[in-house]
Amino acid sequence: MFKEPAQHRDFLLKDKIFGVIKRRLLVGGSAMAIQLSDHFTYSRLLRFSLPTIMMIIFTSIYGMVDGFFISNYVGKTPFAAINLIYPFLMILGVFGFIFGTGGSALIGKLLGEGRGEKANSVFSLIVYVTFALGIAIALIGIASMRSVAALLGAEGQMLEDCVLYGNLVILGLPVVMLQFEFHSLFVTAEKPKLGFYVTLAAGFTNMIFDFLLVAVFPFGIVGAALATVASQIAGGIIPLIYFSRKNTSLLKLGKAEFDLKALLKTCTNGSSEFVSGVSMSLVSMLYNMQLLKYSGEDGVAAYGVLMYVNFLFLAVFIGYSVGTAPVVSFNFGAENIAELKNVFRKSLKILAIVAVVMFCASEIFARPLAAVFVGYDAGLTELTVSGFRIFSFSFLLAGIPIYGSSFFTALNDGFVSAAISFLRTVVFETVSVLVLPFFFGISGVWFSLVAAEFVAALVTVSFYAAKRKKYGY
Repeated sequence: MFKEPAQHRDFLLKDKIFGVIKRRLLVGGSAMAIQLSDHFTYSRLLRFSLPTIMMIIFTSIYGMVDGFFISNYVGKTPFAAINLIYPFLMILGVFGFIFGTGGSALIGKLLGEGRGEKANSVFSLIVYVTFALGIAIALIGIASMRSVAALLGAEGQMLEDCVLYGNLVILGLPVVMLQFEFHSLFVTAEKPKLGFYVTLAAGFTNMIFDFLLVAVFPFGIVGAALATVASQIAGGIIPLIYFSRKNTSLLKLGKAEFDLKALLKTCTNGSSEFVSGVSMSLVSMLYNMQLLKYSGEDGVAAYGVLMYVNFLFLAVFIGYSVGTAPVVSFNFGAENIAELKNVFRKSLKILAIVAVVMFCASEIFARPLAAVFVGYDAGLTELTVSGFRIFSFSFLLAGIPIYGSSFFTALNDGFVSAAISFLRTVVFETVSVLVLPFFFGISGVWFSLVAAEFVAALVTVSFYAAKRKKYGY
């Protein structure tokens, strides 16, 4: 909880005394210093968060490349198979988001308090624990892959494709958890542009190997899986090497003291991301099961296309939320309520404008995007486009709960953040996807996300109002 509001000049003095945030971020090719301690205008918020937005957009694009090559060069059955098993793989990797976002909130707060040495110790501990946990989870995933695929409804060739792809991709789980983790930690270290460059390296690795192992050499689904693992290794190992050596960021990987309290606080802070990641994956499984029931293999393939494009559009909301979260955490730790209020209010306006732009773009490009993936099948294309026309209304609302969850995580209020994520996905989406198809058939499946986002937005606004006095925004 905040103490009495600090005046801006007092905050600047505290910042000088603590000596926090020493380095400058090069923006737009000019030496313009953007620091966590700055006063943020609209322009500065966008410039500071842009590398993270681009990083997550590019991550979604190279994920779409997998789908493009498998669908167009291997077939719609393998394409449906990878989309059926992928939510399970994401559940296993979600711990990377827990330690990334939860750890970033704690580390950002420690930096704001001027405790740089402790921040580096916590950073190192989080990285080591994540990698060890990744190995253990990968072994569990391999042992349960076939059972899970069968439970999701896969049969025959689709079942074999699910198991083959899943067991190969899960080999990269320890490094992909690090990759997810470093998405947030690069921003806290004030190296968002470096995070973007690492994502570019991982993305190009995936694209090149997809082209070589699927389009040039006919290795099919095996080639796609190996391409994914290669990109995960690049995305996880490059940051590990960077932070292990002497660098110009705020963070360095080194000795770590075991601190159970810090780990528990990290998990609490990141609980919303855990809930969000797991619940989104579980809901995706439920969507696939419903689509198998109402439209068969084509429904799963159509949903796969929508999920690729959905993540591409939502990447803007996610990237902005992740990119600005360290600013919130820093000002929370420094007790600068005036700047916290400034960032919060400007962010809501930015997200509202982006939401309208995204909705219009999704309506205009629904058919061209569908054709990229399934243009070889007219019936499947029409099914995908009709779903997209309904699905796109969710973009008008999604930014509110996405930002809200990230905002409360940055405030170290893991309970509220987790509540937003849990209600949005586990409760609202689950109820919608189970009930609406009963009345509207497959159209009800597409509309269920719109209904869930609408209710989640209302709940998030209620939390904003309820917590306003406590945090002062």
